[in-house]
Amino acid sequence: MQDSNDTPTPEALPDATGAENAVPPAPTIEAPPAEVMPSLEELLKVAELKAAEHHDAWLRAKAETENVRRRAQDDIAKAGKYAVEKFSGELLAVKDSLEAALANENQSAENLKSGVELTLRQLIAAFEKSNLAEINPLGQKFDPHLHQAISQVEADGEPNTVITVLQKGYALHGRVIRPALVVVSKAKAAPAA
Repeated sequence: MQDSNDTPTPEALPDATGAENAVPPAPTIEAPPAEVMPSLEELLKVAELKAAEHHDAWLRAKAETENVRRRAQDDIAKAGKYAVEKFSGELLAVKDSLEAALANENQSAENLKSGVELTLRQLIAAFEKSNLAEINPLGQKFDPHLHQAISQVEADGEPNTVITVLQKGYALHGRVIRPALVVVSKAKAAPAA
């Protein structure tokens, strides 16, 4: 009789041929070849090279950004400096006309007046080319964004209407650079009873 603890081990079991199995050797883990797995030193060198490349790229990008900023500042300075160049060229013709009128000493009043009118037309044309518009609000409703009231006087008609323009105003591209100086009407006071 066999003991219940005497169970055969797999090594002792016969195989299909009836022979007992021999114990197979334990599998061995082979280390990969040294070329496949780089050493820590090689990994560190690769990482340092990449870090140097990224640092170099960062320095180049920083320098390019600085150059762009400097060029933009130069462009802004030049734009401010030469902004009135076109308008100045238009005004030179007006100056030439005024100097020509002063150079001719034997002028009649009529010739002088026609010369001044021609010069004024040249100036108006220069203003129009530069989008400098005249604000002449005579008879219009008072607008504090376009006009500066110097005084109010009682007058017939609608109150807050411009009745006198003391000095014309001007707007450049729709932006007021000088408001018109005006006198505004107010309603007449009712007579005391």
